[in-house]
This record gives sequence, structure tokens and C-alpha cells, in this order.
Amino acid sequence: MDMATATRSDGSTFPGLPPYEGRRRAGAGAWFAGLLLLGVSVVMGCRIADVDGVTPVPQLLAFLPWLLAPTALALLLAALARWRTGLVWGVLALGAVAWYTEPYGKVSDPAGQALARLRVMTSNVEYGGATDALIKAAGRERPDLLFVQECDPGCLAALRGKLGGDYPHSSAVEEYGAAGSAILSRTPLRRTGGIPGSTLGMPGAVAEVKGRPVRLQLAHPMPPLPGELGTWRRELDALHDFAAAGDGPTIVAGDFNATQDHAAFRRLLDTGLRDGARIADASRTATWPASTARLIGAQIDHVLVSEEFAASGARFLDLGDTDHRTVVVDLTLHETPGAARAE
Repeated sequence: MDMATATRSDGSTFPGLPPYEGRRRAGAGAWFAGLLLLGVSVVMGCRIADVDGVTPVPQLLAFLPWLLAPTALALLLAALARWRTGLVWGVLALGAVAWYTEPYGKVSDPAGQALARLRVMTSNVEYGGATDALIKAAGRERPDLLFVQECDPGCLAALRGKLGGDYPHSSAVEEYGAAGSAILSRTPLRRTGGIPGSTLGMPGAVAEVKGRPVRLQLAHPMPPLPGELGTWRRELDALHDFAAAGDGPTIVAGDFNATQDHAAFRRLLDTGLRDGARIADASRTATWPASTARLIGAQIDHVLVSEEFAASGARFLDLGDTDHRTVVVDLTLHETPGAARAE
């Protein structure tokens, strides 16, 4: 077998890889780089086209910022293989991922004087497992409104038993397993029909805050599992219709099973709702899965608010016994010109 020679810095030579072996390794590196770039390009193509696509694209879109890692690896492999097309492709893909990691939408301070401060907490307690931890967290944080997902009858009874003195008002879907959900409030609530979910409960209510009616809706659409994408889209569309159908102060909070990189969630934001974490400069702070959220994860738990609200702070709590982090957002309700007060 013919051997190639390589030259040291002092001018002497030594045997190197056979020419064929070097080309084979370079070709394998270029092939793997192309495979990575193809996968990233399919996901980013859907993001650019403002569609969620089919499995596995919606699942990968939830982790869009982390596509920087395979894109950078592909660039390195293309450089080692001296694959010029791959280098150009990789630079374009890297630029696209970086561009779309920016927070979606614009935020601005509401007009009008401040009327009231509200602290909102949303928590998915995973089949009621984190109920005790949530009760302790609510005692520390003292939210005015508490949105709880996957709260079965035992969870709801515990919340009412331990927190009922502070939260005498509630609107709940009392079901077993993940289907149960509840809104607990310090201020009076008028229950509404909520949004019918195929499996997961989404109760609604209207709270009276300083004489102003505030529409409340708990969000818990089906996750975008293979075979459930149609349901996931329909339930996010139902949340969109709720937000678009009414006016005045509105809060939609819960486990949306979606991030700003999903077209269905962006359509919800396009109704005028804004992400409280985004307003409070905590955009893209991961909330799921809780076990890896500090390293890698997705922000699928949100507190969305209408333009009458400002947000001054957002915190993310690790409760244990649940795969979600709890989100706490401090809001300020502002008066708006011509707004009618509740009687």
C-alpha cells in the first residue's frame, strides 16, 4: 500500500495516512456534516415558513436554540473536510438559528395609571405529585392568582383544605389524572365555561380586580405527541379564539406545551397577548423538563397577559416531584382610556 508522507517543521518527513484513507475520512466527515445540516435546515425551514410541520419537526422546534450545537459541529466537520458548500451552508444555517433565538414580538409599557398589583403563579404538579410542595411555595410567594394543572381531586382537596382561607374562590375541572385543573383566587371569581379539552381540563373565570373584570383562562392543551398534533393545534387554536374574542384585561396561564418557536403559539401571541416572562426579561428560561431545565430545556409554561398589564419580575421555582418548573410573575394592571368598570 502506498503511503503518503508528511513534513515536520524541521523539514524531515514521516509516513502519513494513505491518500485513499485521508479522502475516505474527509468524505465521511462531509457526509455527516451534510446530514446534520439537512436536519437543521428542515426544522429551520418550517420556522421560517411559519408552520409547525409534521413529526419530528414540532418536537424539535421546542428546542430551537439548542440547534446551534449540531450546526456548529457540522461547520467544524465541513471545515476539516474542506467542503466549501458545507461551509457556506453551515454559516447560513448558523445565522438562521441565531436570528430566530431572539424573543418573538415587541413589548411596550401600558398606558394609563396603575390600578393594582397582581402576582400570578402557574404550576403543573404532574398528576398531583407536587401538591404539598406547591402549597408550601404558595405560602411563601403568596400569589393572588394560582393556576394549577394536572391537579386531581386529591390535589384540589388539599389545596382547598390548606389554602382555602387565603384562596376562597376557585374555578376547577375536577377530574382524575392529568385531566384535572384549577384556578384559585384571593379575589372574587365568576366561573365561565372555560375551553373544552379533548383530555386535559382548561377552566376559565372572570376575576374582579379594583372594579375591573379580568378574564382568566387556564391553558393545558395536549402535548405535540406523534399522532396528537391535530389535537394540539386545535386546542391552541381554541386558546387563540378565546384571546381574540374578548377585550379588556386578560390573563392566560398554564402549561401550553408550546414555545415561541411554534407557529400555533405565535398566532396566540399575535392576538395581542404578551408573555410575562418576556416582558420581565426572562424570555426562553426553560421550564421543562425540570430535571435538565438549567442545562437544556424548553419554556412551555407561560403567563400571557393583555396590553393592560406590565410585568416587573419573573421567577422559576423547582418544586420537586414534577417535571415542570413553577412560574411566578409580578404584574401591574393599568387603567386604559375609556375602560368600563365592573358593577
